[in-house]
Amino acid sequence: MTITEDHHRATRRALLLMVASAVMFGAMAFAAKMASARLSGPQVAMIRFAIGLLPVLLIPRFFRRATTFQRLDLLLYRGFFGGTAVLFYFLAIEHINPGVATLLNYTAPVWSGLFSMLFINEKISPKVLYALPIAFAGVILVVRGHAAPGEILGFGLWELCGLASAVCSGIAVTAMRAARRSENSWAVYTSFCLLGVLVTLPFALLTWRSPNDQDWFWLAATSLLAIGAQLCLTFSLRWVDAMTVGVISQLAVIVAMTLGALVLHQTITSTAAIGVVLTISGVVGVVCVTSWNKPRVAADEVAPES
Repeated sequence: MTITEDHHRATRRALLLMVASAVMFGAMAFAAKMASARLSGPQVAMIRFAIGLLPVLLIPRFFRRATTFQRLDLLLYRGFFGGTAVLFYFLAIEHINPGVATLLNYTAPVWSGLFSMLFINEKISPKVLYALPIAFAGVILVVRGHAAPGEILGFGLWELCGLASAVCSGIAVTAMRAARRSENSWAVYTSFCLLGVLVTLPFALLTWRSPNDQDWFWLAATSLLAIGAQLCLTFSLRWVDAMTVGVISQLAVIVAMTLGALVLHQTITSTAAIGVVLTISGVVGVVCVTSWNKPRVAADEVAPES
């Protein structure tokens, strides 16, 4: 088999794993919603992070890589804002439709693109200005389609938490852009989980309830799906470009909404459906425009914080 054939084969495998990652991230949002039926979002998030740390704590090779780093400041930014993003995300999942919460969270590439332009002097094509209004118009339609009476445009506290999760995720990703890939993946992963535990722990303790057997099932599902999704994503980033990652990752929104509709019987109105199409189209447009002039190694810039 030639080198070219090996590369094509690895790329096809990476694309399948990227799809699997997106599906697992969407299923994770649904599992977190089920776990939040009795437990609080912060408690679910904290346990998700704690279980995520186990591979690093139990496997010496992973621990050594996790404790090898160059830019502690950037890892702290990544971990703190990434952990805060998940805290807001799981709060939104607890209180609103998990598909809506996921859609709001997955607008993160829009924010990371804006922050990279403002804070680390990356040049963004003016064509982004065409895609941004489409994405935000879609968000308004989706939220409006699930609005409770009396809410302005459908945005209540928990929808704002969903948007806040995307903004924090954008900050976290911008911090890693500044690092220029100087850190290994296990150091980044560990900072994300460790600081995630620290960020969510106070809120988890304030709302703590002892999990029963059913709760532990959904907590384990949430954590294992998150770990599986991250591992699939990590492999994919080596072979898949940023634009492809950004496009395929939006599949998580569709999975979360579909599971909510099928299992929880949550209605997807025609207004919300149009909004989903517009939002995903706008986010994909932003990803495409910001990725055209960037090398393949920048693929982690659109990886979700979940």
